[in-house]
Amino acid sequence: MNKDQQIRNRPIEVYAEATPNPDTLKFVCSKVLLAEGSVEYKSKEEALESPLALELFSYSGITEVFITANFITLTKQKGMDWYEINSIMREVIKQYLSQHLSVFSQKPTVIHNDAEKKDLSEQEQKIVSLLEEYIKPAVESDGGAIDFKSFKDGVLTLTLRGACSGCPSSTVTLKSGIETLFKKLMPEVEEVVSEAG
Repeated sequence: MNKDQQIRNRPIEVYAEATPNPDTLKFVCSKVLLAEGSVEYKSKEEALESPLALELFSYSGITEVFITANFITLTKQKGMDWYEINSIMREVIKQYLSQHLSVFSQKPTVIHNDAEKKDLSEQEQKIVSLLEEYIKPAVESDGGAIDFKSFKDGVLTLTLRGACSGCPSSTVTLKSGIETLFKKLMPEVEEVVSEAG
């Protein structure tokens, strides 16, 4: 049996992790879903390139699907309890991946890593480097993504996606964590603001 067959025959594991955002849950998979970047769908219409995302949207209460590397972050309607749908979503993802179906039916519209952006100034390159080293690993472990958007007149704008988008604690994290770090390591950053992806 060759290496590809061995990998294909391994059972797929999927487990759920809580995130700081009570409306999102992170589903970690024992399979790479997306080799680079991430995708975020805020409606069924946006998800036409991903049969798996369409399948997840078909369940009542799912409002957003975020896919990157080896996890999927799902956002549910406010007022709905994860207890009602957690195990169903985990099983849907596991069964889909166990059938070796494609996560994407065509090349996905990937949101690329901000480090790949061209023509960054020296200051912007430093910001991206600090994000990569200090911020992104923690944000990804919470089921989200954070990227550089712009830096102008001392204001650093970051884009939040996945579990971070709409998270009640993201403002506190942004101001007391990220802004404090940047002011210490890069005093020309006077303020950090965010926008949803």
